[in-house]
Amino acid sequence: MRDHTTFRVGGPADVYARPAHREDVITLLAAAREHDVPWFVLGGGANILVADDGIRGIVIDMGSIAHCDHRGTTLIAGAGLPVSDASAYAADHALAGLDFIYSMPGSVGGAVWMNARCYDGEIYPILESVEIVTPDGALDTYTPAPEDFDYKRSPFMSNSAIMTEVRLRLDHGDPEALWRVMREHEADRRSKGHFIAPCAGSVFKNNRAFGSPSGAIIDSIGMRGTAIGGAKVSDLHANIVINTGNATATDIRRLIEHIHDQVERRTGYDLEPEVLYVGDWSSR
Repeated sequence: MRDHTTFRVGGPADVYARPAHREDVITLLAAAREHDVPWFVLGGGANILVADDGIRGIVIDMGSIAHCDHRGTTLIAGAGLPVSDASAYAADHALAGLDFIYSMPGSVGGAVWMNARCYDGEIYPILESVEIVTPDGALDTYTPAPEDFDYKRSPFMSNSAIMTEVRLRLDHGDPEALWRVMREHEADRRSKGHFIAPCAGSVFKNNRAFGSPSGAIIDSIGMRGTAIGGAKVSDLHANIVINTGNATATDIRRLIEHIHDQVERRTGYDLEPEVLYVGDWSSR
């Protein structure tokens, strides 16, 4: 799985499948039910840390379900489309509202799953509907409701539906102005070190519940540059953990937990991780 995650770590999956369309997803779920095999849905591989022992069951990589189109101001995107590509498509077609997410790693489906938020933008307000395959293999449409969403939370975190297509309600915009903002966002991410080494972006959620960004809190106790094995707190931003080249998933998890424990011990703040631990961690 190291080839399919932004941390560039993770052991093998028992079965790795890359469906080309929704019918393939339905077929895979039927096989999983028949043989009582668990499944894991993979988007862009961001915000996850796959165990060194890998993932048991079927990994369903949605990366080939990556179409993109629009009707009026509604953007229609396959769940596996890189979310930055969706943002670029929207800007090129004079559609505003998705520019906030440009240069963020991950897929459209992953952005909906996390209710991705950055630069004062959020997925939920522009989410029109989501085509899903239910665990029993039925094709259905989910229409968002306000009570289903919160800061970086969505209903997909608590159910097993698989997103196949997302519709986003955008506005008319000026391509040149949109690209100017998008390039500013990309430059800001570069300045924080998002692209210089394998990482998953922010390690802890950043809702400022404790009065300051999580990165500033971590920095305030002098943890920038702290390393465990091949994992290191970025020298450029304290809320980013990087793989320096030879990190294991265990190194990264130990460092994330160390940061959390040190912050809690020294400030009393209980930071909530944004990175999800995926796969077989039993040997740890």
